[in-house]
Amino acid sequence: MRPRIELVEETLKYIRKGEAHTHLPFEHSKDWRESVVVVKGRRTSPYISTQIPKGKPRIVKLHQDTSTRGGRARQFQADKLPRTVLSVVNAQESPTAVLARREMLDWRLLQLEPAALRAPDGFDAPSQLAASGAHLPATLFRLSQGQAQRAGEDPAPGETNHSPEETSERAFTRIANRLSELIDQVGRVGIDRDDKRELSTLLLTDHYGTELPAKALSDGTLRFLALASVEIDPTLTGLICMEEPENGIHPERIGAMLALLRDIAVDPELPIGDDNPLRQIIINTHSPAVVSQVPDDTLVFAVPEQRVVEGSLIKGVFFRGLSKTWRAEKAKMAIIAKGKALAFLRPIAEKSDPKRKGADRRVMDHEDLQLKLEL
Repeated sequence: MRPRIELVEETLKYIRKGEAHTHLPFEHSKDWRESVVVVKGRRTSPYISTQIPKGKPRIVKLHQDTSTRGGRARQFQADKLPRTVLSVVNAQESPTAVLARREMLDWRLLQLEPAALRAPDGFDAPSQLAASGAHLPATLFRLSQGQAQRAGEDPAPGETNHSPEETSERAFTRIANRLSELIDQVGRVGIDRDDKRELSTLLLTDHYGTELPAKALSDGTLRFLALASVEIDPTLTGLICMEEPENGIHPERIGAMLALLRDIAVDPELPIGDDNPLRQIIINTHSPAVVSQVPDDTLVFAVPEQRVVEGSLIKGVFFRGLSKTWRAEKAKMAIIAKGKALAFLRPIAEKSDPKRKGADRRVMDHEDLQLKLEL
């Protein structure tokens, strides 16, 4: 029987505004930092801390937000806790910790499923894209209508006031232009609203005027459309995680997918706002084609290794970055060995064999491809 997981340490600290740049080691502007780090009042203690008395059990302390609430910090013996202290705090005693917990609960894992992406939506369906990709038609319709509702407002100086129909069309045009980076002959993206059946269906029209419903689109196209809707949706903020976004994407268009993911993430050079929502994207991949096209400071390798812990040999996964990046130089992340990185980026280990003939001949054995393959 395996021993249960034991809580070793739990900490929730505030960030002083003057020290924020050290906690955010990646490249960013001062305007962006000041728009995301907002400090009110003065605080001298953490919200949650761990005390390690010599020869005694570890103690996790929950400190109240202000001294005016009265009372001492609540104490919990770490080895007897069934879960983290953060998971059981309430708004009355620690509203800041509750906000931190809500932020973590809002982390989204997108697992876009073709069947969910193809499904039509009823008029009363939720208008927020689900983790599976469900409610894409309702989401796109809401985004177009949300922009159309603002069309009646007085235009800013130098701008033209557009009708709701024109503004709605602009939302679909943005998505169609994005989709054209992935596939050719994209004419228009729209929603077919069937008032009799009260159903909304995604439609793609090509340059020849042929209408293609969602059920006729490829998996990769639908996944790309879903992410394009995320890009223009200012209400979807926080951390977004996604597994292997290259699935269903032609290798030549992987760069377009990665560009879309980068545009979904917040731009750390500009203050946050509706046109620059506070979003972070984390993806995992096994594809050398993806790894070779992302900026080196965004890349983290998950490396299986063995370590001796308290006399026992433990197998686990450890994270490694590339040298000469902010992760290595500022965040002090361990560096992956160049040999391991190259072995991943160039996975073809076998040499070609021109003697293979007929059904045994592989693509890499073709003489006319030898100079093109990295062996």
